[in-house]
Order: sequence, then C-alpha cells, then structure tokens
Amino acid sequence: MAAEKMALAKAINESLRTALDTDPKVLIMGEDVGKLGGVFRVTDGLQKDFGEDRVIDTPLAESGIVGTAIGLALRGYRPVVEIQFDGFVFPAYDQIVTQLAKMHARALGKIKLPVVIRIPYGGGIGAVEHHSESPEALFAHVAGLKVVSPSNASDAYWMMQQAIQSNDPVIFFEPKRRYWDKSEVNKDAIPGPLHKAVVAREGSDLTLVAYGPMVKVCLEAAAAAQEEGKSIEVLDLRSMSPIDFDSIQASVEKTRRLVVVHEAPVFLGTGAEIAARITERCFYHLEAPVLRVGGYHAPYPPARLEDEYLPGLDRVLDAVDRSLAY
Repeated sequence: MAAEKMALAKAINESLRTALDTDPKVLIMGEDVGKLGGVFRVTDGLQKDFGEDRVIDTPLAESGIVGTAIGLALRGYRPVVEIQFDGFVFPAYDQIVTQLAKMHARALGKIKLPVVIRIPYGGGIGAVEHHSESPEALFAHVAGLKVVSPSNASDAYWMMQQAIQSNDPVIFFEPKRRYWDKSEVNKDAIPGPLHKAVVAREGSDLTLVAYGPMVKVCLEAAAAAQEEGKSIEVLDLRSMSPIDFDSIQASVEKTRRLVVVHEAPVFLGTGAEIAARITERCFYHLEAPVLRVGGYHAPYPPARLEDEYLPGLDRVLDAVDRSLAY
C-alpha cells in the first residue's frame, strides 16, 4: 500500500479504527467520543461503524471513566480512554497514579492493565483556562506508566497501535495544535520501538531535543540556523517515560552541545531530568552546559498572551546562540 498523506488527527482516527477492527477487546470511552466524534473529531465515525458497545459516550466524570477502564482491563478488555482536554485529567489523577500505575507491581506481575489514556495537550489554539496544559512530567514521574507523544501523523498512527498492544498502561499525549498538520503515513511500514527517539534532522554543531508540538518549532529553528552556517541536529524524543537516553547521548557525543525544548514549564520539567542525566553521561564531551527552553513557572495565561508564554522560534534560537557562544 502506498503512503497516504493525512492530518495527525486523521492518523489517530485511522489507528483506532484499525485496532477496533482487528481486536474485539478494544473499546473506546470518553466524553462525547461517540455521536459527536470528539471535540477535535478524532473519533469521528467510529461509533457509527462499531456501535455504542465499542465506542462509549460516558458521563462527565473523569475519575469514573478511568476507574471503569481499570475494571474492564481486569476482565480482559483493552480500553482506550479519552480525556477531553489536558486540564480535565486531574479528577482522574488518583485513579491513574494509585491504581492504574500500581496494580502490576501490587499483584507481583500477575495482573496487567492494558489501558491507553489519550490526552490532547499543549497550547497554541487560543483556548480558555484548563485547556492548554502540559502535564506530562507529572505522569512521567510515576513508576508503572508509559508516557509518549507523537509529533507527526506517521508516528501518531503507529505509536497508537503500539500503545494499544502494550500490556502496560500508556498515557498518550496528543499535541492538539498539530492535529491538522499533514504528513505521509504508510500503514504497511514496520514501526520502530515505541520508546525509541528518532533523528528528525541531522547536524553536527548542536543537538535540539524535543517531543510533541515542539519538534516542528525545533525543525524550523534548525532551518533558520542553517542560513547562518550552523548545523543543528533535531532529535524527536517521542517518549517521556522511558526516555531513550542512549540516543540523546549518541547525538551529544557528536555535537557536544544540547538544548532541550518543551512547552511545559522549565522548572522540574522533563528537560531537567534529561539535562541531569546527559551531564552525568557526557560530562567530558560537553562544551557548554545543557540548556532548557520551555514555558514559565506560572499558570497558563489567557489566550491573547499565550504567544508570549509558549517557547517559539526566537527563544529556541536564542538558546542555540547562547550554547554556541561558550
């Protein structure tokens, strides 16, 4: 089958459709995922084609949604839960971190909970409060959870397949402002490992590490830096737990400089862990300290100010210049 160009949201829809079609134990649950097809229409048409028993419109009760998914997983199902917006996940936080993440260890490996929790996350869409959060570090901190985020349609399709097939719970962060970005998807391809980072652009002077919505910004920064004679490598992390430190290390040993970029606040963000680990691993290779670019340690602002809050091209290029100045 030839590759097909599709939007990231469409790729997730196609991936969910494939999973529903091939495994009768796969269920989709969430607020407005059925008749409406989701706020972003990611699940559009699935209830119509697979029925209300497979694509289930739930009450507005995130804790109940996740708790029900845990019960279904205990009975052998593979629920895919949608949290409508990132900031709505916190009523379910207790269920996720004290039950979903812990059951495998609590049962000494005898019980598995193959639950996927889809969370549209990040800013850039002009939304109101609680609709533009980036809480990935909160979940990556919890042992027992896998945490991933695609940056393009092909990864969205294949990473969703792999997440559903995983016997461990997966938090699947979807970069909502990239839902309409299109790229090639080959449904016959053989995907790489779910938690393997990918070099999105090769370079020799500095490594930019990003995931989800910031990969595109970093690729734009690398293209802009190229015009000034700077060769920037962009590494798409794809997974925030576990983190592919080996791939980051290999890149840094080549470029000797590292800047980590994410939308979430810099303070205690994913970039802090990467900076600490790479400093330990690559101390004698680094020619500059590891720098981090991200949001501010403040509540997400009103929509008219989010361009000032979110890291953009200028802030990434400023970090590149500071690193290369050492």
